[in-house]
Amino acid sequence: MSDFIMMLKLDFLPLSWLLGTWESDEPGEGTFPTIKPFRYTEKLHFSHVGQPVINFTFNAFHAESNKPLHRECGFIRIQPGTNKVAFIIAQNSGLVEIEEGELTGNQLKLQSQSLGRISFAKEPHVQQIGRVLQLRPDGKLEQTVSMATDNQPLTQHLYITYSRSS
Repeated sequence: MSDFIMMLKLDFLPLSWLLGTWESDEPGEGTFPTIKPFRYTEKLHFSHVGQPVINFTFNAFHAESNKPLHRECGFIRIQPGTNKVAFIIAQNSGLVEIEEGELTGNQLKLQSQSLGRISFAKEPHVQQIGRVLQLRPDGKLEQTVSMATDNQPLTQHLYITYSRSS
């Protein structure tokens, strides 16, 4: 086995629990002080192509109408030899973010380090994002996303659980 493939396997072994496709088993809950609460479904896909990075896509839909909502795609990197993880994310809203944090067991805790947006992004602008992804003992994946905007402090925005579909 080549040194590169061995390094890839060793570096990403702690994140292997993410790989595959996950679908919400029940609608998630979306809330924020400035919007009406909503329910959504979501499909996540985590994969790799042999590079030291995990590719991902997140596709959300309104639970009742099945209308497409937000889309996120990007990459996950882990700093070799550490538990430091980075998510590099582009959203269909025009927001681009880098979230960094730590992997502890089967839990990722991330905070935005850098946010960029298109010049005509809708206000109020997102100023901070926090994300927790964890594999629960029952095998379900759980995600909680918090958000701060120009006029609201960091507040839980999304909560959802997923079951692995492949």
